[in-house]
Amino acid sequence: MAGNYLAFHQRSIEQPEAFWAEQAEYIDWHKPFEQVLRFDNPPFRDWFVGGETNLCHNAVDRHLAEHGDKNALIYISTETNTEVTYTFAELHREVNRFAAVLQAQGVGKGDRVLIYMPMIAEAIFAMLATVRLGAIHSVVFGGFAAHSLATRIDDAQPKVMVTADAGMRGGKIIPYKHLVDEALSCAEHPPATVLIVNRNLDPDMVRVAGRDVDYAEQRAQHLDAKVPCEWVESNHPSYILYTSGTTGKPKGVQRDTGGYAVALAASMKHIYSGVPGEAYFSTSDIGWVVGHSYIVYGPLIAGMATIVYEGLPTRPDAGIWWQIVEKYKVSVMFSAPTAVRVLKKQDPAWMKKYDISSLRYLFLAGEPLDEPTASWISRELGVPIIDNYWQTETGWPMLSAMPGIEDTPVKFGSPSFPTYGFNLKLLNENTGEEVATGEKGVLAVVPPLPPGCLSTIWKQDERFVSTYFTGFKGQQVYSSFDWGVKDEDGYYFILGRTDDVINVAGHRLGTREIEEAVNVHDAIAECAVVGVADSLKGQVPMAFAVVKDPAILSASPEAKERLAREVIAMVGKELGAIANPSQVHFVLQLPKTRSGKVLRRSIQAIAEGRDPGDLTTLDDPSGLEQVKQAIADQA
Repeated sequence: MAGNYLAFHQRSIEQPEAFWAEQAEYIDWHKPFEQVLRFDNPPFRDWFVGGETNLCHNAVDRHLAEHGDKNALIYISTETNTEVTYTFAELHREVNRFAAVLQAQGVGKGDRVLIYMPMIAEAIFAMLATVRLGAIHSVVFGGFAAHSLATRIDDAQPKVMVTADAGMRGGKIIPYKHLVDEALSCAEHPPATVLIVNRNLDPDMVRVAGRDVDYAEQRAQHLDAKVPCEWVESNHPSYILYTSGTTGKPKGVQRDTGGYAVALAASMKHIYSGVPGEAYFSTSDIGWVVGHSYIVYGPLIAGMATIVYEGLPTRPDAGIWWQIVEKYKVSVMFSAPTAVRVLKKQDPAWMKKYDISSLRYLFLAGEPLDEPTASWISRELGVPIIDNYWQTETGWPMLSAMPGIEDTPVKFGSPSFPTYGFNLKLLNENTGEEVATGEKGVLAVVPPLPPGCLSTIWKQDERFVSTYFTGFKGQQVYSSFDWGVKDEDGYYFILGRTDDVINVAGHRLGTREIEEAVNVHDAIAECAVVGVADSLKGQVPMAFAVVKDPAILSASPEAKERLAREVIAMVGKELGAIANPSQVHFVLQLPKTRSGKVLRRSIQAIAEGRDPGDLTTLDDPSGLEQVKQAIADQA
């Protein structure tokens, strides 16, 4: 490998302050920072101390003078057959209007705004308007059910909630408002105001007097609003984004402002090779970190047009994405391996129908990218495929090829190398020592975490430390909770999770959350949920439920199927359909250690047809036999 990347990365690790001071020049600062890095209370760190900036200014306002008439946001919905393009000047006006509406509801610096929205332009206006005011947004994925929404409301305690009457998927209307009403009825800290973007999709939507406010009516009162950016210190929180935890209680990942803006600006240049005036198309959702970083903030900070897409990759046909690439001359695209696997089942002729010569790269992330999928899409598109590896917590890639620095060869199945700023190690989970080339270890980061990574867990500093920095005895390093291996050429390969979080089509779900939902059913005494390999989604949840009544095991297949459907419906009600188990197996006991810990890895191995591994700590072999029998019965 040539030395360009290596030298760049090495300098970022050995001279972090000089390195990041240079990267900080990619954004605007209202007030210069006094100190690049403060690291006197590890593992907490502050970047660009004393500097004042604003995310919305960097994403929108600073482009007005030179690029005000250039495309900034391209909203496409194949669900409602809507297509609207906003220039930077038009986006600026809409964000000012939204900010004025939020201001009128009392939102100011440090307040939280919870956004529960489909993929529509107003959702992006809401995010940008929130940070414009120095407030903190928390976007909740629109697929989550009322219970999950309520837990996030109580943790963030928003002053205002922004929602819509409904979303759409696959031609079906998905009402939102009734879920909001249900969540607020059981939340301990409901917001005073619910701002509703009425798309006129749900005729049954009911407004709550004194609480619910129509956005269109409010917008009409603020058409000429000019709301100045609230300049905030670099380490002021920009947003909270909830990610699944192994305790069942979601973690509110807290992101700063200045470090995040710098990290994204640098990544658009060094990793994604984005060019101002070009179009960037990420197929993700704003409810996930990719949507925050590379639908909203990253492309806009880079002066690119960002495409916000509501729809499926196969509707109206399997050529829709490539039609969009052709129409808007998309130069950089970001998607997930699951979506590629969906396209793989379609007629390959769709991949050739449109002129996609503008497309320089297709980046894929969210779950491990297998070699066959990468090879297929590369061959069919004729476009370089780059695998990213990162997490909600990091905010931008930890591992990636970096064509903006050096055009290194790609190995399919590998997300290439550590990105600059990340001092990565593969550590033995027991000894904490660095493993040899070709040996499996836990991917860890030697602090300080680079700009853009989480600052802490919202209102839970202790949990931040105990969750991420106590995994290895005698050293304080960040654990990714992912297994990895490095080959002799320095390429990394990700092998899966070390904890009980599973990855379903790029969506991270805590098994504990699903288990708690299953346990709500009166017939279930206990449950273990594991992630099982799936050719389409990467992983799917599979539940092993201990029944209270042993007679259920000898019941008819129809009766068992009925109970399984009830359990799955319970999960859907508590968490949303995204968490539904693919199968529910009924047993009388689970395999546990003598100390009472469920052997989830062994259960997962059996479900995937693998060797269950070391069973020396197993308390009662009959639990494992029941798992095997339950799987065999449904085979």
